[in-house]
Amino acid sequence: MASLDPDDWTTFRALGHRMMDDMIDRLAHARDTKVWTPLPDPVRQAFHAGLPHHGLGAEAAYAAFTARIAPYASGNTSPRFMGWVQGGGNPVGMLAELLAGGLNENCGGRDHVGLAVERQVIAWSAAMLGLPVSTGGLLVTGSSIANFIALLCARRRHLGTTVRHAGLAGAPLVGYAQAGVHRCIPGAFDMAGLGTEALRRIPVDAAYRIDLAALEATIVADRASGLDPFLLIGTAGAVDVGAIDDLTALAALAARHNLWFHVDAAFGALVALSPTRCHLIAGIERADSVAFDFHKWAQVQYDSGCILVRDQQWMLDTFAQQASYLTTTTRGLAGGAPWPCDLGPDLSRGFRALKVWMTLQAYGSDRLGTIVDDSCALAQRLATLIDTTPGLSRLAPVPLNIVCFRYDDGGTDLDAFNEALVADLQIAGDFVPSTTTIGGKRAIRVALVNHRTTSTDIDALVEAVLAAAYHRRDGSPHSSL
Repeated sequence: MASLDPDDWTTFRALGHRMMDDMIDRLAHARDTKVWTPLPDPVRQAFHAGLPHHGLGAEAAYAAFTARIAPYASGNTSPRFMGWVQGGGNPVGMLAELLAGGLNENCGGRDHVGLAVERQVIAWSAAMLGLPVSTGGLLVTGSSIANFIALLCARRRHLGTTVRHAGLAGAPLVGYAQAGVHRCIPGAFDMAGLGTEALRRIPVDAAYRIDLAALEATIVADRASGLDPFLLIGTAGAVDVGAIDDLTALAALAARHNLWFHVDAAFGALVALSPTRCHLIAGIERADSVAFDFHKWAQVQYDSGCILVRDQQWMLDTFAQQASYLTTTTRGLAGGAPWPCDLGPDLSRGFRALKVWMTLQAYGSDRLGTIVDDSCALAQRLATLIDTTPGLSRLAPVPLNIVCFRYDDGGTDLDAFNEALVADLQIAGDFVPSTTTIGGKRAIRVALVNHRTTSTDIDALVEAVLAAAYHRRDGSPHSSL
């Protein structure tokens, strides 16, 4: 009989200990190495090799990992990874991934501890946002799927039971979100069969929040033209600048027009844990559904998104199915109804909840709230430096943790120049910012999420941007600073 267990557990145990030590060392020295190293062509080509029919063993597989994978990771554990809204992970969460792998739980259904852990995480999440005890939810890959689940629940509530077997039947549904909404929202409209044109992208005000007057006027006009409004999406943490819509006003407007009120709070939900900024997401407790990610400001390892729905019954109405081979019982392992597979689209699901549960158990919500405050304080420090440094120009307000600016010496090529400047910094390995477009101008975008980032990194970033700009203007290649 073939088995994948090792012939010698002692040797395998030693390899496992070495792997764990190497990863702990990697986190302990995250500040001491380059943020990112481009993948060399020979290494890239090695990943085009064919299927290995005969294994080389665990030792050889790990040797390949250390040589060809670990050195070329994206670098989001580094305190100087500032390009996108990605958390840095945490040591306890890393070990929780090992524990979850050892248990190998399928959390799609049945009555076992994996589901109890996930249900507790969902209950904690609902309490964090002020949602009622009737709230249901799931841990999913990320806010892209969480937002999609919310849209499907809103569609089911609006159209009734027939939508599950008869489809849309030409229903002219339309939904609403601010112009800066994340790309996954139009993607959800596409996947749900509504089409991206069914999403009305409402202009924003000077603070990058949805324009309430324009929103209501659009809803009224759509109804008058025979369309069927069903969904209003508030944004808590706009992707470009971190702005938060007036959620209290949106909740009232949604109630007035009988719309499902959903909040895309991919990273902004964690503001609820900040003692100084929690008021910024007031109104989120009135949402019918909320999508957010633990793998951003909560620093949990990827992937760990979350969908919360105010009444779990809406999830059951949207997703539950019957199959003889998945019949639930009142006793035995087939108990524990309702199962997660009846609350969302996935049947096979990993023990994603364990790393979230252990992170919250180990560090507590207060400490995570402090990380939110620290990130926002660092963003204000960077904004002040930009405002007082010749050659740098800030392009947007800084309501939370994202700062958009650019190098501006009056040149005529500033969009292309700043794009190249960011690539220079990334390739040198000193810092990883990203780019976006603000008011038609190409901007350097710095998202401060990583719990390892300090004021020293902020000061060094400004120096690195200026040095790289001077090198590029002088025609000299940028070198590591």
